[in-house]
Amino acid sequence: MTTDQRPAPSGAVTPAGLDPVTFEVLKNAFVTAVDLMSEQIMRTCYSFVIYARDFSSALCDADGNTVMQGSADIAVHVGTLHFQCKAVLEEFGDDINPGDVFAVNDPYRGGTHFNDVSFIRPIFVGAEIIGFAQNKGHWADIGGNVPGSFDVNAKEHFSEGLRITPVRVWHRGRQLRDVAQLLVSNTRSPYSCMGDLNAQAEATAVCEREILRLVDHYGRDTVVAAMGGAQDYVERIVRHKLAELPKGEWETVDYLDADPSKPEGLVPISVKMRIDDDGIHYDLSGSAPAVSTFLNSGYGTTHSALYAGTKTFFPDVPLNSGLYRVVHAELGPEGTVVNASWPTAVTGFCSGPYEKLMNALFEIWSQVMPERAMACAFNLEYLLVGGKDGRTADRPYFMWYDWMAGGWGGRATKDGSGATAPVFGPGLAVQPVEGQERLSPVLTTEHTIVTDSGGPGRHRGGCGLEKGGVLTDCESTVMSYCCDRARSITWGIAGGLPSLPHGVWLNKGTEDERFLGATFSNVAIEPGDAFTRPSAGGGGHGDPLTRDPALVVEDVIDGYVSIERAAKDYGVVVEPVDPELDRYEVDIAATEELRRSIAAERRGWLAEDPHVVARRYRAGELDMLDSIRRYGVIVDWGTGELHENTTRQYRELLQKRAAAYWDRRGRSSGCGR
Repeated sequence: MTTDQRPAPSGAVTPAGLDPVTFEVLKNAFVTAVDLMSEQIMRTCYSFVIYARDFSSALCDADGNTVMQGSADIAVHVGTLHFQCKAVLEEFGDDINPGDVFAVNDPYRGGTHFNDVSFIRPIFVGAEIIGFAQNKGHWADIGGNVPGSFDVNAKEHFSEGLRITPVRVWHRGRQLRDVAQLLVSNTRSPYSCMGDLNAQAEATAVCEREILRLVDHYGRDTVVAAMGGAQDYVERIVRHKLAELPKGEWETVDYLDADPSKPEGLVPISVKMRIDDDGIHYDLSGSAPAVSTFLNSGYGTTHSALYAGTKTFFPDVPLNSGLYRVVHAELGPEGTVVNASWPTAVTGFCSGPYEKLMNALFEIWSQVMPERAMACAFNLEYLLVGGKDGRTADRPYFMWYDWMAGGWGGRATKDGSGATAPVFGPGLAVQPVEGQERLSPVLTTEHTIVTDSGGPGRHRGGCGLEKGGVLTDCESTVMSYCCDRARSITWGIAGGLPSLPHGVWLNKGTEDERFLGATFSNVAIEPGDAFTRPSAGGGGHGDPLTRDPALVVEDVIDGYVSIERAAKDYGVVVEPVDPELDRYEVDIAATEELRRSIAAERRGWLAEDPHVVARRYRAGELDMLDSIRRYGVIVDWGTGELHENTTRQYRELLQKRAAAYWDRRGRSSGCGR
């Protein structure tokens, strides 16, 4: 019987034969062993992307089940590592030896995307495998059509880079140099990738040494019992917590912006959840077919989104296969946007279904556990600029590979976190611009908080950022962007309002200005071209007309909210007294009147003819936030062309998540706290 087939534990607090103190020591020692892997890779990696913490590690048991993750790993990685370990076991069976190391990046065998390459080392005691050490790191390039391997236009994985099915790279302690060379030679930076390959494999050796040290001290049987016990412990905690929650069913939907092969319109990702005595059951079978771009998710990453979204509401519970036993998922048939099969393109899953699923779960769990409620967080995004670096005579390839922090959703009792790593991986670091500028011919021109980016609410969403750059000495350079939510904009809940759209602007404010959108690939750019893009803030929680005006004034002082949007979004009239000394006052009478006016009119705004609203946007009478927050109208933000189907769907969501919670009698709450 494999570990994940064991019956649910009952009774004993610790595994049979282990005293509580020994179990607690070993449980935490497993975390330390994984963290030591992470420390090793941080000090020896070659890639700037991996150095910015786009990697994760885990310890698995002999059946491939996750025993423990580290303390700063990326959620999406950890939720897939057991699938990849099991793939190695399925592929090699009894042909696994001490000193072997295997590589795999296959999304169709439970992996993430092709850039994420895992190295898996069996841990032997004598002739018996007792576990596996695994490290997964994001290689800056894995081949494919574009530098960085993020080809938005890919329909099949052949455009996305090298697919590594489970393969042996070390055999009995000896590196198979020809295999290693084959892997890295299919990338645009073989020297860097070979360095990462060696660093990742050596990191797994650090974990192996630590586990064997524990075996020497406590004995093989005790360590193996603790590995199983750690999973039983997590399962027991989760089931205990579920027993205190209401049983029932909940459902919601989130969206991708579009399917390029179909008429404009949002692409649904449907989530139903049921809690019963057997655990948590998710049903995604109502989700759309796979889209004709790379924003699809394989089964591994879809499961990972469900694990990570669930665990967000149980922050004190360790993440291992004990949680996975409690979470049951029906993904629906193969070939959907959440259950893509070979050879469907999947590299953009991270900006596509993954974060949509996580945020959908946030909304559902906010109903189950309202004290932990949280609105939608900004969408993970990657901007890739790649070409030849003209600063040196040999013109090597460069990959300027950037992601941004942004805002998380407003919460039940407080504002959302601003300028924070994405929910995809809170352990991700913001890359230092000094390092980027040294490695690539791209100069950062701005990196600042975006005023008015936090979704308005009783509790405001956290703010996003804006980052701009200009190309210097480069040749044959292209830009690609992996994101979403230019149309399915980061939303609020319980009456809260949305944030702002994602998307890249090229040469903004000049005659050559272009809005490139939130997903594109292989756009040719030249030295002197400037680009900028915002990350969204989080959605708001609660009716913004009930926000304490004193807090709105503080937001104005901090630069989080403008005086104009304080009036439009919150109905708060802020008068500057001495801005240089940050002195502002609320006009109480004007605020009460404005809030009454907005409360009486805002439902009517959501019913106005969208063609008229789009025309007013094109004429400059309305700005982007007016269109989004007041009228619920989605247009092409560059041309102003109305997206009619998208607007209809978007307005339905505003009615459900915002208008349904507003005072139906048309009265605001005035200026009370």
